[in-house]
Amino acid sequence: MASTSISTPPPSRLASGGLVLVLLVGLAILLNYVDRGAIAIAAPKLKPELGLTATGFGLAVSAFFWAYVPLQFFVGWACDRWCVYRLIAAGIALWAASTMMMGLVGGIAALVVLRLLLGLGESITFPGASKVIARHVAPENRGIANSVVAAGIALGPVVGTFAGGLLVATYGWRTMFVVFGAMTMLWVGPWLLTARQLPNFAAPERGSPVPIARVAGTREVWAMGIGHFGATYPLYFIIVWLPLYLVQARGFTILHMTYLATLGFVAQAVSALVQGWLSDRWSRAGRSEPAFRRVSMVVGNLVMAGAIVGLIGARTPLAIGGLLMVFGAATATGGINLYAIAQIFAGPRAIGSFIGIQNGVGNVPGIVGPIITGMIIDWTGLYDNAFWLTAAVCVFAALWWWLVVPRIRPLAFD
Repeated sequence: MASTSISTPPPSRLASGGLVLVLLVGLAILLNYVDRGAIAIAAPKLKPELGLTATGFGLAVSAFFWAYVPLQFFVGWACDRWCVYRLIAAGIALWAASTMMMGLVGGIAALVVLRLLLGLGESITFPGASKVIARHVAPENRGIANSVVAAGIALGPVVGTFAGGLLVATYGWRTMFVVFGAMTMLWVGPWLLTARQLPNFAAPERGSPVPIARVAGTREVWAMGIGHFGATYPLYFIIVWLPLYLVQARGFTILHMTYLATLGFVAQAVSALVQGWLSDRWSRAGRSEPAFRRVSMVVGNLVMAGAIVGLIGARTPLAIGGLLMVFGAATATGGINLYAIAQIFAGPRAIGSFIGIQNGVGNVPGIVGPIITGMIIDWTGLYDNAFWLTAAVCVFAALWWWLVVPRIRPLAFD
């Protein structure tokens, strides 16, 4: 692409079109986590009806990431070269259709295939979201824009857990998948209507896109990927296994499980918005944004580790609910800072490829985590060792952010 091509003007404040796009991106992230997490809400009914073991259930959950993880590298590259707005619309339409069809499955084979298609559709979400934010949001608004993404990560499980739990309890798990998929499909129309009003809807970025090999050759992108891994492992552990844990190991009903799990995700959403606002205030005051984000990641991972260890011995609804709220508030740190830091490193021209690599490495826990946890539960009959392993990953991640992640500053790709 020639350097003289039309491009997005440098962002200043959030213009009205950019604001609507960011809000729609946040809603897409919310729907992303509603649909990918729906299988966990269905699990107490789906698992026995389809005759799945804990390992088999973990395999079905993991299948989502067999497509999602390797495609991150291609999708990130594509976001820097093609119309990101159309890519996002196509991906969301595919994952909505896959979600609806899960209401028709009769066995593990069909479930695995549809989870693969869901992963294919959802692979666009985070590279596309970061591309939109890098194009339309000024650095001094980076915190609040990414907090919208982080709030979507949190509110998706809130909506999914609460609405899904009620739907499963009242109408069954098959109805839940159909309703969730239809809700997501409705999002595509407003997105395309809003994006097509942009003067640069199909225009390429200013200058030649940065070759993905150049991005992959930096130490920073791999360090970020491993840091992302450390933040993602505990989040997926809680999203996937908490409903089964509360019902099977702690004896709660599906409705009580729904209320408890929702507490943690509500705390995560509130924490995300507060942290985004604080980080922008910090930056506007002339203080170091990179220092704020690094310390936030260290503290957030340590707090997650403490909350997970506490859940091993928690028995009462009050204790479990309180620890889930602490965990949720700490989890929001990753939802904001992982993408904000990547945007600092990569800039608008390379952010798609950078996030594609980072998110690909960072979502490996989605492949290995559910299977490892399922095997631990099947072998020991207990969840305790799975909790200890998750807490250890959090401690490792805190040390990684403090000692290994390079100095956070824009990379020179020219």
